[in-house]
Amino acid sequence: MANKKIIFSGIKPSGDLHLGNYLGAISQWVGLQEKYDCLFCVVNYHAITVYQDPEVLKQRTKDIVKVYLASGIDPQKSNIFLQSDVFEHTELAWILNCTSARMSDLNLMTQYKEKSKNKEANVSVGLFDYPVLMASDILLYNTDIVPVGDDQVQHVELCRDLAKRFNHDYAPTFKLPEVLIRKQGARIMSLSNPDNKMSKSDDGDAGCIYLNDSPEVARKKIMKAVTDSGSEVKYYINEKPALSNLMTIYHLLTGESYKDIKNIFAGKGYGDFKKGLADVVVKFLTEFQNKYNSISDAQVEKVLSDGAVCAKVLAQETVKKVKERVGII
Repeated sequence: MANKKIIFSGIKPSGDLHLGNYLGAISQWVGLQEKYDCLFCVVNYHAITVYQDPEVLKQRTKDIVKVYLASGIDPQKSNIFLQSDVFEHTELAWILNCTSARMSDLNLMTQYKEKSKNKEANVSVGLFDYPVLMASDILLYNTDIVPVGDDQVQHVELCRDLAKRFNHDYAPTFKLPEVLIRKQGARIMSLSNPDNKMSKSDDGDAGCIYLNDSPEVARKKIMKAVTDSGSEVKYYINEKPALSNLMTIYHLLTGESYKDIKNIFAGKGYGDFKKGLADVVVKFLTEFQNKYNSISDAQVEKVLSDGAVCAKVLAQETVKKVKERVGII
């Protein structure tokens, strides 16, 4: 992996994946694997910061790998593996906890602050500390670039801070990763409330199209999607946030420019546009689900086994160097 820049990213198996996950992250990864050396992880240790049903967690972990493969991530070009298969993730996290992380850093993390507002929420230590594990995920592989949603930028900034601290206190060891955010589609919003991000935590929410939704269900969700005042189909994020969100979905699934979309629906209303978008989404889901359903559990196991072997080589090299710096024998 010395000739190309290295990309690391991952998804936690804590809920069913949705169109926002695909458009904001996974579809972007497919193109990146042509230019970079890519490691795409299923970060299952991150999932257990809150309670998960063990059997559901196992199934969702496999499901995410199938989503990766059905989306076009090629295990011949990218390394796909489980966080839990590479013990160095948690080992490095502990070392960073002791050498570089500060309580004051973690108190500033948005997710912890939001969850801990509820004094009865019984927030786990893991939820408080998971940004350090995320930093470990990234730093283990000499990562150059981390493609994330804009809500995760704060965690990559923390990763850089921890790396700088370790490099200063011991010796130059870690690269400082850069963030890569997709300009369009970095944040796909809810179909029912364009002020909120499309979220996999909103089970049953009409505002979220899941990748395993039937085409009929997805069509109904699109047709019920909220729109803005007026009737002209045009992209104007400030005046028409709901419509602009729908146009972004259309744009990312078809490759049509916003100008082309406006021309296609010139003289037509929102109803016609939503029918057109529903056709686009149904076509995408039908093709995606056909690919997904063709992938066997045996294929998943083979991909993960091969991926873990490759990832371990890189991770062990980094941890060996870190231990030497710290004095662990």
